[in-house]
Amino acid sequence: MAENPVKREAMNSQDGTRQLLQWGATMLGSGLVAVVLLQVYLGGFSPTGASTNTGWFALIVALMCIPFGGLLLTLGVAKWVRNRRIARQR
Repeated sequence: MAENPVKREAMNSQDGTRQLLQWGATMLGSGLVAVVLLQVYLGGFSPTGASTNTGWFALIVALMCIPFGGLLLTLGVAKWVRNRRIARQR
C-alpha cells in the first residue's frame, strides 16, 4: 500500500534535523567561545587546571559543550545527508 506523498513530506520536514543542526552548532560554538575566553581573558590553564575561579567555570563549560555539541552536530549532519539521499531517490 503506497503512502500519501504529502504526508511523507510533512513527516520529513518535522523529523528534527533542523533542530539537531541548530542546537549542535550553538553548543559547539558556546564551547569554543568558552575556550577562547579562557585562554585570552581568564588567565589560561595549565596541566593542573585553570588559574582563576571564572576560568574553572569556562573550562567546565568548554568540556561539556564541545563533545556534546559535536555529537549533536554530527548526528544532524548525518540525518541531513540521509534525507537528501532519500529525496534524490524519489
